[in-house]
Amino acid sequence: MSQLVIQNLCVSVETDQGPKEILSGVNLTINSGEIHAIMGPNGSGKSTLAATIAGHPSYEVTDGSITLDGEDVLEMSVDERAKAGLFLAMQYPVAIPGVTLSNFLRTAKTAIAGEAPALRPWLKEVRGSMEDLRMGNEFLERNVNEGFSGGEKKRAEILQLKLLKPKMAILDETDSGLDVDALRIVSEGVNSAKDELDLGVVVITHYTRILRYIKPDFVHVFANGKIVDQGGPELAEQLEDQGYDRYLVPAEA
Repeated sequence: MSQLVIQNLCVSVETDQGPKEILSGVNLTINSGEIHAIMGPNGSGKSTLAATIAGHPSYEVTDGSITLDGEDVLEMSVDERAKAGLFLAMQYPVAIPGVTLSNFLRTAKTAIAGEAPALRPWLKEVRGSMEDLRMGNEFLERNVNEGFSGGEKKRAEILQLKLLKPKMAILDETDSGLDVDALRIVSEGVNSAKDELDLGVVVITHYTRILRYIKPDFVHVFANGKIVDQGGPELAEQLEDQGYDRYLVPAEA
């Protein structure tokens, strides 16, 4: 069983006016097999949390800690975090011209596993996962995300998730830009990976539509860089009806 523990996390980013604090004391624990939804308005710090866990250099941790199975994540390089079992699905996956999806997947698997996978079993696994995600084999010879639709990019990311087999997956607005069919297929891929790998999953989203397919065990509401409310799946439904205004109104003196 794996555990990702975030304690009193404070994160700043450099601006023209100097450092600006984005996260202000975030505490969160994710265990294997759990699905946590992080919801909140734009600018509340949700994506900053994801980027910080992954090791984005633009974000400076000024206080607090992140550990994975007791190991200090903040002392790891980006590639060491991936090898340790952290996976980030980005809101806007980038294209990699000149690198085919086939080469990218096998190179990534080799880097994480420390050795190249045996070719025949690997191809069988790749094609089986692609079939589950309704991706034709022709995608293997296309350059990574180059000319891909929004839905195809997100399917390619979940394909990586299924093949790289991390311990913890952070999905940063994976539902962004997906039509209803792509949303269902991507969600099915996440659910199957979670069940097969006993994966801990963090779903960052504004809306509840993805949570109708990926059922959260816990819901956390972000506002002004903090977790301001927590609950079960019913909290997401309340947010759908009531919005986030109640968390943004300053407390009266």
